Amino acid sequence: MNVGVPSQALHCDPIMTQEVIEELPNIKSAKKRVKVIAVKTLRNKMYKSALKTQIKKFNTAIDTLDKAAAEAVYKDTIKKIDQAVSRGIMHKNAAARHKSRYTKKLNAKV
Repeated sequence: MNVGVPSQALHCDPIMTQEVIEELPNIKSAKKRVKVIAVKTLRNKMYKSALKTQIKKFNTAIDTLDKAAAEAVYKDTIKKIDQAVSRGIMHKNAAARHKSRYTKKLNAKV
């Protein structure tokens, strides 16, 4: 259940303390769903944060006008976007739009 999530991430969310989980639902399966959703939310935040960081790296590389570095970061950015689509973090049409914008940006600057 905790695969792919750092151990400290599971304990850092102050909203989902044991008291809160016990107060919300009465049914055992509903309590479990609250816990599972909290873990999945943290995992999705982690992926989304990594994607945003990679996009910032790409924009910084474009501003430096170094062709080799920009192309390398571009490949990593496209890879992160595709991974976000496969995990359901980003819609495929939104990903296509972003990839198109970044490709145009790369071709215009370099």
